[in-house]
Amino acid sequence: MRPGSLELPAVIWFTGLPASGKSSLADWLAAELGRTTSRIERLDGDAIRQVFPETGFTKADRDAHIRRVGFLASRLEAHGVTVVASFVSPYRDTRHFVRSLCHRFVEVYVSTPLEECERRDPKELYARARRGDLLNVTGISDPYEPPDAAELTIDTTRMSVESAARQMMDALVAR
Repeated sequence: MRPGSLELPAVIWFTGLPASGKSSLADWLAAELGRTTSRIERLDGDAIRQVFPETGFTKADRDAHIRRVGFLASRLEAHGVTVVASFVSPYRDTRHFVRSLCHRFVEVYVSTPLEECERRDPKELYARARRGDLLNVTGISDPYEPPDAAELTIDTTRMSVESAARQMMDALVAR
């Protein structure tokens, strides 16, 4: 590995509450990594659910969904592709399962507090859940289990996306 670079391939898995900043950070990282390698795949929860709209939001549905995506990510990694994935992936056990499939798994916990996520609420998920119009919303009617030992934790309330992303890239390279 050359100095100042990230050892690749890897699965870099962003997890956190909806509206925490996962996708913005993952987009930035994928673009940055894309400048130095062409073997990058960006997997995002919203994009995957557009392809498979029948995927539900119960615990069993979410577990199955994340296990499938994790398997896909591990296969891409095995073929030399670095995967930048952003999924709420609210359950520790399921994230541990994905980690077990991958050779080099880097968990990035976007630890933005619920209050800030609700303030942002671009899809009005939290507002709809608070009114009772939407069930199984992580952080409201469904739990989020923070990682035990994420390789990196970022709170996007304390810095801009660009500052957080640069800090994240520095930390990933330093590992």
